[in-house]
Amino acid sequence: MQKLCTFAFALTLVVVVLGAWTRLTDAGLGCPDWPGCYGFNYVPATPGEHALAAERFPDAPLEVVKARNEMIHRYAAGTLGLTILLMALCSLKQSNRRYRLPAFLLLGLVAGQATLGMLTVTLNLLPFVVMGHLLGGFTILSLLFWVWCRHRPHAGTRHDGRGLSGLFRLALAALILQIALGGWTAANYAAMACTELPVCQGDWLGQWQWSAFHPHGMPAETYQYGVLSQAERATIHATHRLWAMVTALLLLALAWRLVRRPGLRGWGLALAAMVLVQLTLGLANVVLHLPLWIAVAHNGGAAVLLLILTGTGERLGRYREVAWHEAWHYPRVEHESGGTISR
Repeated sequence: MQKLCTFAFALTLVVVVLGAWTRLTDAGLGCPDWPGCYGFNYVPATPGEHALAAERFPDAPLEVVKARNEMIHRYAAGTLGLTILLMALCSLKQSNRRYRLPAFLLLGLVAGQATLGMLTVTLNLLPFVVMGHLLGGFTILSLLFWVWCRHRPHAGTRHDGRGLSGLFRLALAALILQIALGGWTAANYAAMACTELPVCQGDWLGQWQWSAFHPHGMPAETYQYGVLSQAERATIHATHRLWAMVTALLLLALAWRLVRRPGLRGWGLALAAMVLVQLTLGLANVVLHLPLWIAVAHNGGAAVLLLILTGTGERLGRYREVAWHEAWHYPRVEHESGGTISR
């Protein structure tokens, strides 16, 4: 079961990266129907299939490269769904029930992701759905990694997680919000709304538009390439940059605390390094005008940051369990001299 979980986790990481690739190559509507492509289960290849595709969808001309990117993502996502279904079925046959609840929770999340994938196409890239689809993928990735960490043996220095829970939760909440803002930025095609540093060109604060965060947005037949005004896109972009600073400070503060704890130093060093890499990738996106590979790497960097916090959270949770177990089974009693001892 652990091997199956490892495969599912690796495949989810691939699906997340492919999703970013699909979105950044403007291939989200590469196939105007779902789950097939122009009525086929594959990208139309022959002249006859191209003619049939044009007849079926006259308002959506076939672009083979975009259709291929979209279908590769769908094939990978479908394989992931089958893998998680297999995990759920295998968990029913095991006497040990430790995988059962996570496996069926993952199965429910995959079903939700499939629905969001369908709505992404049928609602023509409605930004709120696109962002939800991104967050759903990150949630599945994080949960699979937590399950993998949870059920593998731990060895090495015992760690002490006392006093870290509050900062950890704050940093995690900040990162989740930042990922959502990144998804909202991408879904509204606002990545290049600001091409200057450190924040945005012109009177960006005077042109602030709260309407940029309306969940339904401006009604439109299609949301491909964005429908918001330049001021609204600049508002989204500036918010993503500003919150990135807050998130980075919280993550670096958590990394500093982790580095000083035996058994958690590795997680702290990894977190600090990944924060710096992610900030560098974000700056490179602006300076180099959103190169495809850097934009995909920036999306992947967000996933890695979430995985680092997931692994850290699992270790902190394990510490609390050990501390509770020791406190329950080895209560402290008063000594005759007035001190305390464990028994």
